[in-house]
Amino acid sequence: MCGIAGILTKRENKKEIIEAMSERIKHRGPDGVGYFFDGDLALCHRRLSIIDLSTGNQPMFNEDATIVTVFNGEIYNYIELKEELEKLGHIFKTKSDTEVLVHGYEEWYTDLPKHLRGMFAFAIYDKKTKELFLARDNFGIKPLYYTIMNDTFMFASEIKAFLDTPDFQKILNEDILKAYLEFSFVPTNETFFKEVYRLDAGMSLIYKDKNIKLNKYFKLDFKDKEQSFAEAVEDIQKVMQDSVKKHLLSDVEVGSFLSSGIDSSYIVSLAKPARTYTVGYDIAKYDEISYAKDLTEKLGIKNTSKVIKMDEYMEEFPKIMYYLDEPTSDPAAISLYFVAKLASRDVKVVLSGEGADEFFGGYNYYREEVDMKFYNKIPYFIRHIIGRIASLFPEGYGFNFLVRRGEKLENSYIGVNRNFSEKMARKVLSKEYKLRGIDVTKETYEEFKGYSNIHKMQAIDINYWLMKDILLKADRMTMASSLEGRVPFIDKEVFKIASGLSIDKKVTKENTKVALRMAAKEVIPTDAYKKKKLGFPVPIREWMKTPEVSGKIKEMFNKDFTSKFFKVDVINKLLDEHVAGKKDNYRKIWTIYSFLTWYEIYFVD
Repeated sequence: MCGIAGILTKRENKKEIIEAMSERIKHRGPDGVGYFFDGDLALCHRRLSIIDLSTGNQPMFNEDATIVTVFNGEIYNYIELKEELEKLGHIFKTKSDTEVLVHGYEEWYTDLPKHLRGMFAFAIYDKKTKELFLARDNFGIKPLYYTIMNDTFMFASEIKAFLDTPDFQKILNEDILKAYLEFSFVPTNETFFKEVYRLDAGMSLIYKDKNIKLNKYFKLDFKDKEQSFAEAVEDIQKVMQDSVKKHLLSDVEVGSFLSSGIDSSYIVSLAKPARTYTVGYDIAKYDEISYAKDLTEKLGIKNTSKVIKMDEYMEEFPKIMYYLDEPTSDPAAISLYFVAKLASRDVKVVLSGEGADEFFGGYNYYREEVDMKFYNKIPYFIRHIIGRIASLFPEGYGFNFLVRRGEKLENSYIGVNRNFSEKMARKVLSKEYKLRGIDVTKETYEEFKGYSNIHKMQAIDINYWLMKDILLKADRMTMASSLEGRVPFIDKEVFKIASGLSIDKKVTKENTKVALRMAAKEVIPTDAYKKKKLGFPVPIREWMKTPEVSGKIKEMFNKDFTSKFFKVDVINKLLDEHVAGKKDNYRKIWTIYSFLTWYEIYFVD
């Protein structure tokens, strides 16, 4: 796990520029730094030493030093690829997984990413053709951003690397603000920094002669496999055992995060790492420490835990917004920050349970398709009329259901974690923004036209919630403590199995992740396989009612710059209603507070 950056510029002070970029992302790789210069190009690699500690330094070259790469991530099938490439005549000088990239590029050119199993974001430069090739893994586990400003091309693992470059113009991209409120994170490949783009998951990019060419080398798909339930469970067991084994490849110790739910419990039960890490809170329903300790005692491994206090949570929040690069209002990001900080005292690598819900059908929203079949049998035009009437009433659980079911899925579902409705977003914003949540998801719905509603929802949640929020915060919060996070569920071979499961093996009236739970039951020595995932629960709803937290939020809501974006009286009313216990507005309040905190850090001098 590392950080990478690069720049193509006519400026003569490339060394000074790339060193400034490197310093901004030093936390991603404190063990070493390497540079490469060729004409207008400068590349940087910040190293966190995990594999091949002695000879794995980057940038790394092919035999005649005409191909060079900087790489962030891990290639889990590098041993097999190395053997294949050696048979084809390539000569390896190291034991590093990085070296398969330069030789693989020589052999397969831009098809290289299709051969890789792992998490990766890398840049490869061909000195002969002057072509720069960037690629990001299938599911976007590792980040990569790029921009062109004043004829200067820049890329980096984190946006903050651009801030000190002389050609970078820091301008807020307000156009995505309404979409952010609806999703509670940035759902687009545009970012809040104008003209800075996220290279999408499963994408590659070629930059040459001031031109960018994008290619989508991996696409999601779901094709039900004809198999019995027992066969499906066996397939899951085999692929998860293999994935966890691959994710344990390391020349340093690998630990694991552990919560109370099935996902991390399954991974820990398979991996049996010497150390696990858990955070909790001093409010019982938000505390997962006792569950984690029960599992680790039965497995005979160590668990280290920490209770996060309200004051330290709020004190660290601005720092966390800085590390995130862009705002997300998922309170779990802060829990991840603290558990990563805890783990980094002992280890450099941790396993984590992200991705199981999206791949294996873990959300209760999916059950609505099964549980409410009777309502879907009502003719659409009648449901639509009922929904339009329900939309006239204040938002509430029953009314929300009628509104949702009164619209086609394409016009109502933008993700399992939807926050603001478009109507409510317009109400709090001080100006009109055109981009809506359903505009963002339109392309995905077009791609999955004709699929079942549950498959469509999975595609939405993988493309947006998983790729653009869950994995972003997992990467940033681990790397903030110079810790490598590995996610065994988010693996191309695991997805092959998960995407072939029929709906009844994912979701029934009784449960979610049905086949996965049965697979996990065989190795988890507690009843965690039954437990609903809480996902690093945080008591922010309760804390927000205290004078300490509500006061901080109130102060932010009434700063001079707030009125640029929000109707100050409306957002203050949301806060007052929540504090008084009249309405549960905490997610909306936290989404606004997260944006304003982030904005103050990056845009208020």
